[in-house]
Formats: sequence, structure tokens, C-alpha cells
Amino acid sequence: MFRKEMVILLVAAILIVGASSAWAQEAKAEQKQESSSSALPLVTAGFAMAIAAAGCGYAQSKALTAACEGVSRNPGVADSIRTFIFLGLAFIEFLALLTFVVALMVYAK
Repeated sequence: MFRKEMVILLVAAILIVGASSAWAQEAKAEQKQESSSSALPLVTAGFAMAIAAAGCGYAQSKALTAACEGVSRNPGVADSIRTFIFLGLAFIEFLALLTFVVALMVYAK
């Protein structure tokens, strides 16, 4: 377990160091104002959607796992579980769509 955590930390450190050198170059005078005002909302929107998609994917997998286990333990309530799982998946997916709308609003600002 310790080895896996060290590999994750090493990859994160490499990504942070690599990303910082990409932003280090100075822009030309006429491009400086435009790039600084349009790059940050785009990066923010991208990270927001990535986090939302990852969270929703994880939540959907956990919900479907629980539903499959419930049906395997008691097949008689499969219809009830199916109804609730569709409702739950719709709410989880709504969170990703809401994040997309907010990201578009941040980017358009």
C-alpha cells in the first residue's frame, strides 16, 4: 500500500512541476491581456467538469453495485430496486449536467 501511495505522489509532483513550466513563458504585450483573461476560466471549467465526471462515475458505479447485490439477495423486489436505481442515477447525472452549465457560465463571463 505504501508503494502505491508513493507512486501517486510522484506522478502528482511530476505533473505539477511540468505544468508550472508551461505557464512560465511571458506573452507578447498585445497578447498578454487577452491570454490572462481567457485562460483561467477555461482551465477552471475543465477541472470542474473533470472532477464532476469522476465523482458521478464513482457514485453511479457504487449505486449499481448496491442494486445488483440487492437483487441477487432478494429477486422478488427487483422491480422496486429498478425504479429507485433509475431515479438515483438520474439525480447523479443531473449533478454532472449542473456542473457543465455552471462551467459554461464561468467560461462565458
